[in-house]
Amino acid sequence: LRSEKQSLLRFLALYTTLVVALIVVLSILYYKSRYDLMLSDARAELSKYAYIQTKRLKVLHHFFPEERTYPRDPRFNSAIYDIEKKRIFSLLKDNDVRFDEEIYLTHSGKFIHFVKTLDEFYLGTRYLIIETNADAAWQAQLFRRIALYGGIAFVLLMLFGLLLARLFLKPMRDSIMLLDRFIKDTTHELNTPLAAILANIETMDTDVMVEKNRKKLNRIMIAAKTVSVLYKDLTYLTLEQEKENRNEAVDLQEIIKNRSEYFRTLAESKRLECKMDTEQVYIYADRRKIVRMIDNLISNAIKYNVRGGTVSVSLREGRLEISDTGVGIPHEKVPFIFDRYLRFNKSEGGFGIGLSIVKQIADEFDIRIEVDSKVGRGTRFVLYFKPYKGKEHAS
Repeated sequence: LRSEKQSLLRFLALYTTLVVALIVVLSILYYKSRYDLMLSDARAELSKYAYIQTKRLKVLHHFFPEERTYPRDPRFNSAIYDIEKKRIFSLLKDNDVRFDEEIYLTHSGKFIHFVKTLDEFYLGTRYLIIETNADAAWQAQLFRRIALYGGIAFVLLMLFGLLLARLFLKPMRDSIMLLDRFIKDTTHELNTPLAAILANIETMDTDVMVEKNRKKLNRIMIAAKTVSVLYKDLTYLTLEQEKENRNEAVDLQEIIKNRSEYFRTLAESKRLECKMDTEQVYIYADRRKIVRMIDNLISNAIKYNVRGGTVSVSLREGRLEISDTGVGIPHEKVPFIFDRYLRFNKSEGGFGIGLSIVKQIADEFDIRIEVDSKVGRGTRFVLYFKPYKGKEHAS
């Protein structure tokens, strides 16, 4: 059902967001811990290099200006800055110098810098920067590990989420299955008394009745036909929808006229004005299912209309429109009107299965449905279908 899908999608969207956020946070913490560990391992070696370079600067300071060659080392690069953080001399390949950090990975990710603050200002030096090449494979290996562990965690957590979703939707599913079983059990019990009521009403001679009794009989007829439509929906839902289709060229105009006449008594009881504008159009489908679909649309237009309102039916090639001037449906609830057992007007009876049957039949015969509804102004159903041209060749 659409409501189940919506609930499942909302839950999975929220759950996925939380899972992704959790994995991202854990990945960042893991990356930071490995980053700090890498710098901690590098600090010991770079501190040794800084000590060696400081001794060389001390020697150069004492022999300056006779000796003016800046000490170099193949194992590292270095630079010296004064107390105002102005460069005195530099052999650095990456000038991304951060004096507020003792050791760090440069923004390029290619070098590690170690910043040592000197107590004695050799050659005016306050800051000594030691630079070594960063392990190029370190980050790539770390990212691969994060991707692997993160992917495994995501899959496991999503499987756990699906299990939670099934548990979350189980009460809804159990309720629907319980209602299905109830409908199947009770449908068989309705047929005999309903058929007897309708048969006896049709055989009664209204000409010999007084007006008061004719009105009572008319009300009985209306109630019986309302129950009959509900019974046919229940029968279709539980017994007939799985039957093999017997497709043929179906005259929609003839069906609409026939079903409108069937519901005429019900419409008259609410003093509805019925506007018919149809032309002869055929569709290749199962007549039984098309009748079921049109029955539900017309009966709903009558049932949810206001007293003295209007029901309009328009049939053109490839297009059937059924509209009313009734109570209407809130805009935010329109996407859910085809869900089984959902009812948006509690004042009228029924199980909320009529429109779900309409949608099911429409999908089966590639009929597209558009719904336009405004609260207090009515509802309009427009069905778009492929008209059948060769009715004489129908089998």
